[in-house]
Amino acid sequence: MTEEQHLREYTRALKPHLPRDAFQPVPRRLLWLPVYLGTFILAAWGVTQTDLIPLKLLLSLVIAQAFTALGFLAHEILHGQVTKNPLIRSIAGTLAFLPLGVGARLWRKWHNVEHHGHTQHPEDDPDAMGTLEAMRERPFLQRFYRLAPGLRSLLTFLSFSFWFSFHALMMLRRFLPEFKGRERRVVLAQAVLPLLVWGGLLLWIGPADWAFVYLLPLLLTNFTVMSYIATNHLLNPLTHTNDPLLNSLTVRNPRWLEWLHLNFGYHTEHHVFPAMNPIHAPRVAALLKEMWPERYNELPHWKALYYLWKTPRLYRDERNLIELSTNRVFGTLGFGLEETLKAPKAPPTRTQQRRAVD
Repeated sequence: MTEEQHLREYTRALKPHLPRDAFQPVPRRLLWLPVYLGTFILAAWGVTQTDLIPLKLLLSLVIAQAFTALGFLAHEILHGQVTKNPLIRSIAGTLAFLPLGVGARLWRKWHNVEHHGHTQHPEDDPDAMGTLEAMRERPFLQRFYRLAPGLRSLLTFLSFSFWFSFHALMMLRRFLPEFKGRERRVVLAQAVLPLLVWGGLLLWIGPADWAFVYLLPLLLTNFTVMSYIATNHLLNPLTHTNDPLLNSLTVRNPRWLEWLHLNFGYHTEHHVFPAMNPIHAPRVAALLKEMWPERYNELPHWKALYYLWKTPRLYRDERNLIELSTNRVFGTLGFGLEETLKAPKAPPTRTQQRRAVD
């Protein structure tokens, strides 16, 4: 079955059970933009007005939540889930992505076109993890995957605190040559704008307060955003045809946290209907579980993070991950992941260890 056939199967079966307005933008969501920006401004002002470190830390947490919600809101806006007006979409998306330093035009190429068009494809998805074959061509990754599993997982989770913003820089380098003329100038301007804004703020309030107003919230925001992005796909198999029920995972949180994070965890639903606003995602989730219970993947967010910690991020083949230090093979979601984690670990033989690094 091709990518188009997969998506047609799902959308054709689901649409009769959804109201017509489910496929329309939800402009009122744009009201969250001044709310989150206002929260940031008030909390930032509070940081500059107090000398109490605990209060500064508390306000940093508030700013981090505002930044996180802005990132999720930018995702909605740039998918056309809030407005179809291209000018409003571009301006609002750029403002919402300012904290994470991502340009709206680059995001639409990197995420909307490439990631959604080639989800979990081993070569074409810019967000997919590497294969054993690709790793053998990169000495740094060979050394990284030889680390003890616990240490490597710790380093991986620590990298969440900067990875999204760093990955955006790599995507700028990767896709910039594909933009030409005026479009390239727009991409570069949107990439420079966050540097000017946050650099200007640094000069205005000084490095001590800037660390609480921007640096610490940025690290916390990156970690939160990556805790979703990494669990949304990286436990799933690689796929050459884009089947959202196979290559995507919905992660669930308490309802108050799902509301706070704009239902971003409903990721399988988002890949079935990318232009549908996430306020409708719970209804789509219920239908997916009813119609394809054996194919639908859903986990509590904490459990998905636990599985992420316990498994390597290196694909031996499309359906299996491999731990190079022991040559242990882990299934992916739908292909024995939970059974593998429950199975007792056997110590690797010397032959297995040699094969793992060859």
